[in-house]
Amino acid sequence: MEPLKLPGPKARALIKRDSAVISPSYPRGVPFVMDHGKGTEVWDVDGNRFLDFAAGIAVVSTGHSHPKVIKAIQDQAEQFIHISSDFYHEKWIALGEKLDEIAPFAEAASSFMTNSGTEAIETAIKLARYHSGRTNFIGFTGAFHGRTLGAVTFTASKSTYHRGFYPLMNGVVHAPFPNSYRPILDRLPGEDYGETVVRYIEDEILGHILPPDEVAGILVESIQGEGGYLVPPPGFFPALRELCDKYNILLIADEVQSGMGRTGKWWAIEHFDVEPDIITAAKGIASGMPLGACIARKSVMTWPRGSHGNTFGGNPIACAAALATIDLIENEYLANAATVGQYTLDALHEIMARHTCIGDVRGIGLMIGVEFVKDQKSKIPAEELCNKVVDLAFERGLILLSCGKSVMRIAPPLSISSSEVDEGLAIFEEAITLAEKESK
Repeated sequence: MEPLKLPGPKARALIKRDSAVISPSYPRGVPFVMDHGKGTEVWDVDGNRFLDFAAGIAVVSTGHSHPKVIKAIQDQAEQFIHISSDFYHEKWIALGEKLDEIAPFAEAASSFMTNSGTEAIETAIKLARYHSGRTNFIGFTGAFHGRTLGAVTFTASKSTYHRGFYPLMNGVVHAPFPNSYRPILDRLPGEDYGETVVRYIEDEILGHILPPDEVAGILVESIQGEGGYLVPPPGFFPALRELCDKYNILLIADEVQSGMGRTGKWWAIEHFDVEPDIITAAKGIASGMPLGACIARKSVMTWPRGSHGNTFGGNPIACAAALATIDLIENEYLANAATVGQYTLDALHEIMARHTCIGDVRGIGLMIGVEFVKDQKSKIPAEELCNKVVDLAFERGLILLSCGKSVMRIAPPLSISSSEVDEGLAIFEEAITLAEKESK
């Protein structure tokens, strides 16, 4: 496939204007300047067509500009755009009712609406402290929970996120996330590696660093996102739930990236038959409208009036978009994520068999990671090659995002078809082949 001439003249002009007025802190990757999108397809300002396998970082769950979501936004905008959280409106309540219905625990749920994932995490941190009367937490290396001060303290995927911002929030100790492809702890005979990590938490962290009765919560991504799209071993969450129950610690599942049907279930933690106490949601909850939620067992959401609040939480347009999004996921895209996700995993394993630079393919549903290595035996991350694949794929009309040191995330809209997967993976494999040749 002939590469596109990117960026085009309109894109170059806009990128130049951007550099003059927008903060340089944004982690821009390829020079894509969007004009419009439909479903899995997007077009830049110069008319070039792309397939979007990143979905705005797993956000546009129903695809770009789904007509039902657009209609919900338009209808609500004609009624009113904002009223503030000092008052009430019906769609906010209806969204809370729906989140109660789909929450991953049997107990009734209570939700606090936010504008983003990092705000949902901040809410969960404050709630856990208030409810438990404790102040300490356990997080995990490789984690990404956001960039506000509390959330970034838990974030441990890149040191860049901490550089220049110390001191961070006190009272957070990190354990290694159970990465079966790159284990760093010694397992006991017959022990699942997830159980190994939980044993480490109990013996080393609770045994030597944090008194268990001073730990408010354990915050963990159900499937680790930016850390490398890591699916924990099956024994991890059952053992972690048992540990939390033993010491009366709240289990907080970050579902900002893995939730809202991305794995073929509403929440990724449901694949492990464990009920958390609190979950956080955002990204795919409203098809691109800024919205997040901290969803907790009603018995945990015990704080009184005024102890936490915000101005834009429960925004009526965002709630309308979320209700339309949830309806579409429930009736169409939950099943599609499971079916097309498995189809994509199978296809990627076939590609892996043809390319020794791929060390691992993993994931559930449409949350899939492809790890590039210098060779499959040493498992040394192939960071340059991974970055080349991103660039080469972009030049041929495929938008990708990497994560971890050398992992490609495959996270398209949940509405993607198998034919679009075929088209995108053909570009992906061509980019891999070219990157391999350039690396020799």
